[in-house]
Amino acid sequence: MDTKVITTHVPLPLADKVDELATRLDRSRGWIVKQALSAWIEMEEERRRLTLEALADVDAGHVIDHQAVQAWAESLDGDAPLSPPQ
Repeated sequence: MDTKVITTHVPLPLADKVDELATRLDRSRGWIVKQALSAWIEMEEERRRLTLEALADVDAGHVIDHQAVQAWAESLDGDAPLSPPQ
């Protein structure tokens, strides 16, 4: 696999945490940073996918009235909570 070196400045406390993890896991700093970056990118890609999916639902008219959601949420504190709005 081809690789590319990426450098960045990080606050000392964060660098110290990376070093601590590397020591504890018996891994290199680079391995720790690569794992963290991969996980963050995966999370951001999923967030974008879900956002686009939600926007498509809105565009298609699949929305729930704010007052219905608010009434449902407020009912959760009572003895007879409402069913979630559809």
